[in-house]
Amino acid sequence: MTASLARTSGSPAGSGLPPAAISPRHSPRLAPAAANRGGPLPRLQALPEGMLQVHTAPFRGSFGGVFSQALRTAGLGSRVLVSQFLKGGVDQGVEASLWLCGRLQWLRPAVAACLEQPAWEAGEAATAVAEVWNFSREQLLSGAVDLMVLDELGLAIELGYVALDEVVASLERRPAHLDVMLTGPSMPAVLMAMADQVTQLRRGL
Repeated sequence: MTASLARTSGSPAGSGLPPAAISPRHSPRLAPAAANRGGPLPRLQALPEGMLQVHTAPFRGSFGGVFSQALRTAGLGSRVLVSQFLKGGVDQGVEASLWLCGRLQWLRPAVAACLEQPAWEAGEAATAVAEVWNFSREQLLSGAVDLMVLDELGLAIELGYVALDEVVASLERRPAHLDVMLTGPSMPAVLMAMADQVTQLRRGL
């Protein structure tokens, strides 16, 4: 069963703020239509604004559907980055990422196996995960892609590979057009609260 909650209007959930106090991150973006000197005032047109989506589950299985969506998005011409922080076994790393459809870059850390241990026990693997995050963060802040999928980022935070405050700050500063999808079995409450849409996968219901 899939449960999905999306914010559609008003203040961000739980903010208690009037519409005028909402941050620009959650406000509708408007731009004037083409100038018309001497004529009526230009109309305001809504500009596209990217969403922060969370897809989470109590098991490690929320990635497949999101990856299919990312692949379709790339096939339609958008630029996509898929970063998997704890998946190994193919020894990729930033310099050996895979490309699909010519527009989807698929990145995993340069490690020999999937990571389950804390960062302080991982040795060089922790550095490999940090390289994936640093590259992803650079792409996020520069607006180099249209869609970014960050798989098991929440679990990487929980295990100490990535700093939560740095993730929050980066997401808050991302370009307005950029869609971000966070997937994985563990998601910090602050990221859940930031999300425009939350999808929870559940079994046995």
